[in-house]
Amino acid sequence: MDFVSQLVLGAAVTVALLGSRMPMWQAALVGAVCATLPGLDRVIDHGDAVHNMTQHHSESHALLWLTLVSPLLAAFFRYIFRQSPTFVRCWAAVWLALITHPFLDLTTVYGTQLALPFSDRPFAIGCMPVIDPLYILPLLFGLVAALVGRNRKGWRCNLSGLIFSCSYLVWSMAAQTWVIQAAQRQLLMQQGDVRQLLVTPTAFNTLQWRIVVMTPESYLEGFYSLLSPFKPLVLSTHARGWELYQQYSANRYVQRVAWFSRGFFAMKRVDNRVEITDLRIGEESPYPFTFDLGPEPLDNSSGKPERVKHQHLPLGKVLGKLWSRF
Repeated sequence: MDFVSQLVLGAAVTVALLGSRMPMWQAALVGAVCATLPGLDRVIDHGDAVHNMTQHHSESHALLWLTLVSPLLAAFFRYIFRQSPTFVRCWAAVWLALITHPFLDLTTVYGTQLALPFSDRPFAIGCMPVIDPLYILPLLFGLVAALVGRNRKGWRCNLSGLIFSCSYLVWSMAAQTWVIQAAQRQLLMQQGDVRQLLVTPTAFNTLQWRIVVMTPESYLEGFYSLLSPFKPLVLSTHARGWELYQQYSANRYVQRVAWFSRGFFAMKRVDNRVEITDLRIGEESPYPFTFDLGPEPLDNSSGKPERVKHQHLPLGKVLGKLWSRF
């Protein structure tokens, strides 16, 4: 999830728990700091572009480490803000603000390694886009009302925004389940049994969903709108470079992307160089997570992979594409 959503959610949580027992701005500051701390791992360089992607949302998002550090942060904030509530209440608020970050990231398709150090599996629900105005705006309005009002009414506005945004997350999960079932019914008639299916929301909303189907030789992409539920699902077919994967499946970077993407990846040759793409994020084309693995032939002693830079579409074109598919 984006930085602003993380910050505002953390602040809203601590205002709800601590706002009646300490100044609103102090309660909001505690939550804002705690909720953004896990995201600072993005500044760490893990040595190459592939590991920078696959180790983002890792140790700093692990529930065990966040739980262990929470009493230390609670003690720090109680020392800074002398009027803070009891240690137990402050600890609970800090812990909740910390874990809102990985759990909010969990709702995206990226992959969050919650269970470290016991498991490095990247968990992902994929029911929310990275930025969704309908999620963040109610939270933001409620938080601003609490900070401006600094009274019981403002506190209730903050709580209302928190409840609405949490309800919106539940809606997104329900909508995703509906689209998965609808897509499976149509795909059963079009393609037969489908083993690898990905359903994620398109940018800025949970009404239009992107569908990706993997086959051994290709991947298929289509879009489903909840505003046009009876519209036939149209899929475009794209080569996934399976022969390249078979040739270079022992390469550590290929293995890393294949694991992290849960099999939703494609490979291709570009000017005698090999590229691999995580198909879960973005849409055809260009994809934001495409990596240049180097010239052929690839081996584990090849140079470091680099992320392929593409020119981003203007916001107007992105919104135009979204509107045309509703």
